[in-house]
Amino acid sequence: MVKKTSDVNEEVTPDELKWIASITKLLDAKFKIPGTSITFGWDPIIGIIPGFGDIVSFGISSLLVLSMIRHGASREVVIKMLLNLGLDTATGTIPVLGGIFDVFYKANIRNYNLLKQHQVEGKHKGKGWGLIIGASIVILLMFALLMFGMVKFVQFFIGLF
Repeated sequence: MVKKTSDVNEEVTPDELKWIASITKLLDAKFKIPGTSITFGWDPIIGIIPGFGDIVSFGISSLLVLSMIRHGASREVVIKMLLNLGLDTATGTIPVLGGIFDVFYKANIRNYNLLKQHQVEGKHKGKGWGLIIGASIVILLMFALLMFGMVKFVQFFIGLF
């Protein structure tokens, strides 16, 4: 069973999922803190840029989720993936704490492992095609909420001067 959320083992990855594994590793486990087993990727680094970083991170993670749905993720897996994405996005908007959360939670690796369990181990059976529209709507609503929050933040910031 693939439960570990700190690593993406590309050696046991089916060919059709290798590009997803590569992007996931880039976002969540590209770098290692020397002297520890803690890894992190570009997700928390991009998230340092207020607003813009959150939008970029959310966009890439959303595309990964949609691609995973195309690869046949079941309804149960898609719901778990969207919860991971929502939690990552919500906490990512909190300065400093969001970056720390990203380093340890690794939502993209969690989502990848859910898909891999489905593809390789036969868990979470069922196709996700029927959910593409629903997942897209949820993702768009989350994006709209993120944009609204960013606009309000900019308005507040401009109002200070």
